[in-house]
Amino acid sequence: MILRVEVMASSSSSFFFLLLLGVALFLSNEATALPELPNLTTLAFEEGYTQLFGDSNLMLHREGRSVHLSLDQRTGACCLPSYSFTVCVLASSFFIPSIKRWMGAGFASQDLYLHGFFSASVKLPADYAAGVVVAFYMSNGDVFDKTHDELDFEFLGNIRGREWRVQTNVYGNGSTAVGREERYGLWFDPTEDYHRYSILWSRERIMEVVRTQAMGGDFPSKPMSLYATIWDGSTWATSGGRYKVNYRYAPYVAEFADLVLHGCAVDPSDHRTTCLGSDAAVYDTITMSADQRTAMDKFRKKHISYSYCHDRVRYPTPPPECNPGPEAGDFLASGEAKLSYRRRRGKRYGRSSVDAVL
Repeated sequence: MILRVEVMASSSSSFFFLLLLGVALFLSNEATALPELPNLTTLAFEEGYTQLFGDSNLMLHREGRSVHLSLDQRTGACCLPSYSFTVCVLASSFFIPSIKRWMGAGFASQDLYLHGFFSASVKLPADYAAGVVVAFYMSNGDVFDKTHDELDFEFLGNIRGREWRVQTNVYGNGSTAVGREERYGLWFDPTEDYHRYSILWSRERIMEVVRTQAMGGDFPSKPMSLYATIWDGSTWATSGGRYKVNYRYAPYVAEFADLVLHGCAVDPSDHRTTCLGSDAAVYDTITMSADQRTAMDKFRKKHISYSYCHDRVRYPTPPPECNPGPEAGDFLASGEAKLSYRRRRGKRYGRSSVDAVL
């Protein structure tokens, strides 16, 4: 399973992330970053989205074509730190007087979708951002409580001088006992400009890995909504919870623009899709070139910091889609990349160019 993520740099170059049950990445010099799909266009907020939580911490700009999500501390809504991410988001509108409160924000697509292309350009909060989590993901946890599917991008903040990291995960049919996390450092500064992140999900693949019997129900196959949120992940997001959100630097603002919902909408009452067979099949036609695969492999080797496929403590027998191969020697038994700490020390962001990765 691969999530496709494009990262649009401020220069003319286009960067494409491919997330392989976690993350793998490739680059391209193609003039356009968006796939060739019929009627592909960006939307204003009211054309396809609705506020999930956060009250005034969600602000619309540029006539609804840019959405700002803020995290701050106040008297109001909060999440219990012990909650899972999905439950935390759903519970965040409740008043819980016994704990100190923080207020995040989030929005969701108005419709459920069964496959499609979903995208946004994102600019992350700058400066000290330890404990801050910005998420762009698909889920149906509000519909299928015990058998939900999920495709995640979680951007994990850091202390001043350390880069943001991106973590991905995939769940199918409630398979939360098998976490498929992978974490990567970013070679560019995601706080200086907007970068595009996208999910391409079809009936038989998530970008490039074909659905197989071995995956069973772990392949996401039920209608999902698209979500974008910012929230307090102090208990785990930065160095396992060592560094917390420091609200002296609040508000933390994540900006979303160039919103795209291009998928097969379904009726929430009976989950029937509006797509005909030929319309749904269009998402299966988008593939990677050999050059993109090579660039993906280079990025993976250089920037990965953790892979569930190499976590022999958690998974003495790797999940069926994993094929550790020669790269297994680059990882500790914990799944951490052996060189990740050395790469992080004193790291400075490079320019957003192809040379920064290749």
